Amino acid sequence: MTHHNNASTASTPSDPWADIRPYMDHEVADVLAKLSRDNELLNALTRFRLPRLARWAPPLARGIASHAVRREVKGVTSVREFQMRIASYMVRMIRTTTDAFEVAGLDKLDPGSAYLFIGNHRDISLDPAFVNYALYQADRDTVRIAIGDNLLKKPYVTDLMRLNKSFIVPRSARGKRAMLAAYQQLSAYIRHSITEDQHSIWMAQREGRAKNGIDRTDPAIIKMLTIASRTTNRDAAFGDAIAELKLVPVSISYEYDPCDRQKAQELYDIDTKGSYAKSEFEDIRSIVAGITGTKGRVQLRFGTPVGADMATPDEVAAEIDRQVIGGYRLFPSHYLALEALGDAPELVARRAITRDDRERFKARLANVPEPLRPYWLAQYANPVKHKAGRLTS
Repeated sequence: MTHHNNASTASTPSDPWADIRPYMDHEVADVLAKLSRDNELLNALTRFRLPRLARWAPPLARGIASHAVRREVKGVTSVREFQMRIASYMVRMIRTTTDAFEVAGLDKLDPGSAYLFIGNHRDISLDPAFVNYALYQADRDTVRIAIGDNLLKKPYVTDLMRLNKSFIVPRSARGKRAMLAAYQQLSAYIRHSITEDQHSIWMAQREGRAKNGIDRTDPAIIKMLTIASRTTNRDAAFGDAIAELKLVPVSISYEYDPCDRQKAQELYDIDTKGSYAKSEFEDIRSIVAGITGTKGRVQLRFGTPVGADMATPDEVAAEIDRQVIGGYRLFPSHYLALEALGDAPELVARRAITRDDRERFKARLANVPEPLRPYWLAQYANPVKHKAGRLTS
């Protein structure tokens, strides 16, 4: 994990999580100043916003971008101020790319308590962004976000994410011992955040997005979460280690997934070629596509904390699955996909589908290349089967 360990944030006994934790307020100004001079970030911005100038006069384009970045973050000296600058963009994104955003279950959770939200994972940036937006609307503090270091190939991406309260999950540590040490550090940080800092966290129920529409919790994540408790107290019961983290399952449902075609392509390539080759900027492109793409209606449902009566990581994973699947909202797109596949016709809720739904679905499917269609349809149809307990795999 050396590639994003800049000297200013090396871990020390007084700051044991310095290389993975989000930035603190006193670090914000320096990081922003560094970003406004970061050529890689400025090049990326000009490629998106000033493509012609970027080709014709790169230094000029970078100068304009640098000026824009400095203007955008002028006077920002804390993480909260940085997030408030982002919030206005978030509100605009939701207004322009979603038809409705509904939140359920948050009112049942104590506003004064920190929770470890574990959610199904459909979109790199949107899943936690919608959680933050729901909390922001309810006047609650935003979450710290777990993000895999595989997404952090560029230092400027790492800096931006850590300014936005992200902390780093190791996926690229080499060797078993390095990996274990990294997981111990991560587990201790998460536990400290919830029990000492009283600061909520969002993390995905599995590594990588669900590309086939099947949401399942990886028990290895639950195991990792309990390492810290078991290290500090050998006699701690597993259930107590879980209960102190206040795990709350979160279920997000998108009527349309902005990255549905790209996910279908990936599954198609794996089936036909045996593997899928990611292009250099693909993760960044997925993030941009997620934010800017049409989502239809979106529902976010907060579950109830997982209790101390759990005995194993598998039991916890099963309980999270039960709440995530139970809280998943089926939209007309899901039923129409199942209908198009000709599977389980008795599960298709025809009364929930309007003519308008059908038109939108047909128009969207028409843009999907023929070979990708079975994969594209399956990611929408599978949640219907999963909810009905009909998934065979």
